[in-house]
Amino acid sequence: MSERWDRDQVLGLAPDAASAKAAGGLAEPGRWARTGCDDEAVWGECQGSGKSVYRACADLTEPAFRCSCPSRKFPCKHALALLLLWADGAVGAEGATGGLEAGARPGWAAEWIEERRERAGRAVRRRVSAGAKARDPKTAERRERRVDDGLAELDQWLRDQVAHGLAQADKAPYRLWDDAARRLVDAQAGGLAGQVRGLAAIPRTPGWPDRLLEEYALLRLLVRAYGRRNELPEGLRDTVRSRVGFTVPQDEVVAGGERVRDHWCVTGSRDTAQDLLTTRRVWLRGRRTGRPALVLSFAAPGTSLDASLIVGTEVDAELAFFPGSQPLRALVAERFGAAVPGAPAGTSVQGFLDEHAAALALDPWLDRWPATLENVRLARDGGGDLYVVDAAGDALPLRLADPWRLLALSGGGPVTMAGEWSPRGLYPLAAWHEDEGTVIL
Repeated sequence: MSERWDRDQVLGLAPDAASAKAAGGLAEPGRWARTGCDDEAVWGECQGSGKSVYRACADLTEPAFRCSCPSRKFPCKHALALLLLWADGAVGAEGATGGLEAGARPGWAAEWIEERRERAGRAVRRRVSAGAKARDPKTAERRERRVDDGLAELDQWLRDQVAHGLAQADKAPYRLWDDAARRLVDAQAGGLAGQVRGLAAIPRTPGWPDRLLEEYALLRLLVRAYGRRNELPEGLRDTVRSRVGFTVPQDEVVAGGERVRDHWCVTGSRDTAQDLLTTRRVWLRGRRTGRPALVLSFAAPGTSLDASLIVGTEVDAELAFFPGSQPLRALVAERFGAAVPGAPAGTSVQGFLDEHAAALALDPWLDRWPATLENVRLARDGGGDLYVVDAAGDALPLRLADPWRLLALSGGGPVTMAGEWSPRGLYPLAAWHEDEGTVIL
């Protein structure tokens, strides 16, 4: 039997607070029938309103979810409630209901899981087939020329912004940056387009002139680096191309990327939405190597994000890293067993700052970096701003609108905390306390 998750791990899968709350109300054994589980799945039928009965199933190896209810949320409240019952030990050999033998999947659950396995196999075969097709060199050349032209135009635009001064930027319309971004999209430099569009949010924030000038300088550095890409070391050239918007197919990463096997602790997850695309960033830290990794997934409206990596768990896996001067983004190439609960090992504040400085030296365009800090406490300065302070007295500013859950977890004592570091401070994602386990922030 797969080791059961705890309730916090299950609730960490909820798409929103309302789903988590609704699942708690449904996680009552009396509302469920014909429940069961085995090493790969858990299933059951939930009594809905009136005569409706919803069949829910979760594939624990991903995880992935299926429910016959009409909800468009993934996972829905029924799947979450089923997992909460499983986490509490109410589903299994000692708690199965409805006459099913433990481990005997009902036909509808077995069919869904088998279909998933077949689809996964077909997807792998399609990727291999697509990767075997030679890319048209003329198409690549045409794109290179378009990008060159687009970046030359961006270079002139950046020089114009600085030459005209920043004084009017706080009154400039959004289209100042949006028009420049659209031209980059037309030039097939999508990575730069997103960065330029994001500049519109900087004016009218505290200290904005310095920050805007810094962002312009980093963009100019990237433009100049791309212009001299053939002179750069291979890793830095890969980083520059990636920042501009050139992508590496996943099959190439899996086949030829750097492979690292470790027990990877899932330290945090964060979803962000831009336009019609939602991005999930999942951060991992190797227990043996201490190496950070970032696994990305994307979802268009009506589709679900990858939920296979659960915060607070540890998975024995081999990751394949995308190329670059500071390899960070990775794919899970192969797993060796199911995920188990686990808390990460962290560093001091100074240790984290040393890691971050080394990463910036290799990739000066890093906009965020994972932090996992051990033995830190919450503190406020004279102005009321919140910090984390380690045993040596070193501190980092926190970006946390509501600190009460973290305060309740720590009770003023030390915790292990993981989050995303940016120039604006540390955004906490999860924390661990020896008495309370994992808490998703």
